[in-house]
This record gives sequence, C-alpha cells and structure tokens, in this order.
Amino acid sequence: MSDIRNFIVDEQNIGIRTDKFLSLKMPEFSRSEIQKFDITRANGSAIKMADKTKLGDVFTVVVSEKKSDIAHDNISSDFDLDILYEDDDIIVINKPRGVVMYPSAGNKTGTLVQNILSHTHLSALGGQTRPGVVHRLDKDTSGVMVFAKSDAAYRGLVKLFSAHDLTRKYVAFVWGVPTWGGADITGNIARSSRNRQKMSMVKTGGKPAHTVVNVADVWTQSGISLFRCTLLTGRTHQIRVHLSAHGFPVLCDSLYGREKSHIGSVKNIELLNFLKNHNGQMLHAEVLDFVHPITGEKMHFKSRMPDDMLELKDILDNE
Repeated sequence: MSDIRNFIVDEQNIGIRTDKFLSLKMPEFSRSEIQKFDITRANGSAIKMADKTKLGDVFTVVVSEKKSDIAHDNISSDFDLDILYEDDDIIVINKPRGVVMYPSAGNKTGTLVQNILSHTHLSALGGQTRPGVVHRLDKDTSGVMVFAKSDAAYRGLVKLFSAHDLTRKYVAFVWGVPTWGGADITGNIARSSRNRQKMSMVKTGGKPAHTVVNVADVWTQSGISLFRCTLLTGRTHQIRVHLSAHGFPVLCDSLYGREKSHIGSVKNIELLNFLKNHNGQMLHAEVLDFVHPITGEKMHFKSRMPDDMLELKDILDNE
C-alpha cells in the first residue's frame, strides 16, 4: 500500500525551499528520502526541490511502502524483553546494556528492534532497519525507551523529541568528586575530526547541547560520584561528552572515560576487579516522561539501576 499525503503552504511557510517545507511536514524522513518520493502539485506544474513555496501551493506526496525490511526479515528473540508499558500505539521497554538498537553492518541480528518485532509490530515509518524508532540509546547504555507501534504515534513522538517536549533523566557513576551540588553544562557538540567514532565539544559549529547535573552521592575515598543528569537536548553521546569535557568522565567508558589515568589510584581490590572486568559505561536512562501521542495522557516511567550498577554501588558503600 502507498501512503498519500497532501500539504498546503500557509503564511508561515511562504518563500522557503520545497524540500525544506516537505521535511517540516514529514520530520520522520530525511530530505534525501523525500526527494525519492512521487511528488506532484495540484496544478500539475513541474516540481523542483529548490523552488520557493508560494501561498496556497498544494503538494501531493506518495510515500510507497518499502518492499524489504531488514529488521522484519531477521526477527529474533535472543533475550527476554522487559516491557514497562504497552498499548495499541506505543511500547515502552527497559533496554539492557550491551544490546544494539537496530540492525547495521556489523550487527545483523540480536538487536532490540528485532526482539520487539518477535513480540509485536512496529510502525514502518522509521524505515527499513529502524521501524518504530524515535530515539536511541548507545549499545552499552541501559534504560527506558519508547517505540511507536502505530504510524500516528510515530509522527507524534517524533514531534515530541524534536521539540524536546519531554523529560529524560539518567544516572551515571563518574570519576571525580565535585565541590558543587549541581551544575548546568552547555556547549556545542560535533563529531570529532580526529576520531569519527567520537563526539566532542566545539567552540564553533556543531549543535547546541544542554545537560543539567545534580550530585546524588559521593565516595571520597575512591574518588567516585553518582550524578543524576537531565537532558534538555538530545545530542549523540551528550552526557558522556559533557561530563568528560568537564572532568567527570563516566566509569567504564571506553571512548571518553580516560580509565587508565584513574584506575591506577584505586586501592580497593574488589572495586579494581570490577572496573577491570566490566564492559560498558556506567550510564542508565532512569526516567522518561512524555505525553502520550494519541491519548494525551501524561506518562511516567522509571527503571531501577541495572544489576551491574547496583553491584558497583554496593562495592562503593562498603569500601
């Protein structure tokens, strides 16, 4: 089946490029994807994406159903899903650490999306490999996530995340003991020019990022703290980059943790063994609050720290 959509240019959208106008109306698709769609004007005139919009222009867009779906073709149930909530439109999952979000070149199976598809359907609007995906967590970050099951929910959730009109709170064990109880960290983030796998804070360019940090606990003897972080923007690796750049890298973070410079000072043998043998940053998406995209109901989800973080806390509490 094809998804046919009609859009009329109003006064707020006069004089912008056609592809930009359509991307505003269909935020779930990139401009390159939109350019591949069958797009016509109501008056039958030719369309160029660089053309400027005029008041009253009517565009008809035919979004064809994709013939293959990598995620659907490789449905798997490699681990038990921790489902926090589910209805006809959304499903909320507590993601485990060490699980990749969706299929990619190096991860064809065993992803979170494929496991969800073994349980239920997801909106196809996310694309071939990312059905229902409206936000993401790194492979080694655990915690609360929402996925769209219906197309209407997908569109609504995309708008919420794009506008940052929701609450996302994380907990993180970090190196360092601050002299303050809370802080606002701001600074643009861009992909590192030295290592394409990393992001970095930059003085010019990049995208604005804002993280609110509160100190939840400290273990002075070990030089470790527990932070609660609230995302006011949603940039790639945002918390890990912001904390590391300000001298409080997340424990066990292979990209930003500077582990070797800290681990040499650890005297507690049990803590030392944990740090040497653990894989994956000590970062957990603890709280996700948003308005249900269909019902309008206020939704609140909170997941406790995973077992490995609880184990770490127990070691620290007994140092």
